[in-house]
Amino acid sequence: MTGDEQARPVGEPVWPRSGSLGGVPFVALPPTAVDVPAQDGLIVCWHAFEPPRTEAAMAAALPMTGMPVWRVYLGLRLPGRTEGDHGDYLGLLGATVERAAAGLPEAVSGLRELLGLPEGAVGLAGHGEGAMVALLALAERRVPVSAAALVAPMARAARVIEARERRLGAYPWTPQARMIAERLDLTARIAEIAEADPRLLLVGGAGDLLVPAEEVQELQEQLTGAGITTAEAVTFRMGHALAAEPGLEPKPPLAAAVSVDAALTDWFRQHLAAGVDTGRPMAAPVG
Repeated sequence: MTGDEQARPVGEPVWPRSGSLGGVPFVALPPTAVDVPAQDGLIVCWHAFEPPRTEAAMAAALPMTGMPVWRVYLGLRLPGRTEGDHGDYLGLLGATVERAAAGLPEAVSGLRELLGLPEGAVGLAGHGEGAMVALLALAERRVPVSAAALVAPMARAARVIEARERRLGAYPWTPQARMIAERLDLTARIAEIAEADPRLLLVGGAGDLLVPAEEVQELQEQLTGAGITTAEAVTFRMGHALAAEPGLEPKPPLAAAVSVDAALTDWFRQHLAAGVDTGRPMAAPVG
């Protein structure tokens, strides 16, 4: 028996699974670590509004191939691309993020049944708006989460609007928009996130104009100050996107995504998978 065979659950196919749970599309990648047996853990990951914009494109950009657990990429059911003008960005953001976070318990339960997984450790990952979903789920503690990795995490909706305004002009603020921005100020909920003490990795891009690296570092400091035992921040030479436009279909990963993928894989192997030692430091960030 090869190490690759040993890493897979008995009878599981080697190709990704895809489908829909409760109307939410997903792509599921089976355990593919070759140095340790498959485990019962599960990583749930959400994409951003920027590339990659779909669950399939996200799975191609950040496959975390060396993990001994299932990685499942959930779609955010976006109605279409939102660039060129602001549109109802905050309305879309609020509906999308809150719906995805609220659906996490049902998704985890359904995935465990579908994949034949017993209770086990849960990890969360997300990029951009997808990272905001993960932060909201952590704050609301909808499921017990052992570890999370957030790429270009959007912690304050109002701050994201400020960044968009530099590119698209003044945002059409309404009372409803301000209510959404207030609800999605997750820096106000850091104490709630810290209460469960998940192990957190925050990844920033040195050239990210939407979520600057210094804001990612500031978020890490806030989390640590609130009592999170393990919260680390790393910065890579990259912008915000992890895939080329339009970011809808699976494509070979960009160099930046390869670096991020290695960092997330190492993180979850150290902090989610039981008894796994990577034997090397996490992928080197910008010096």
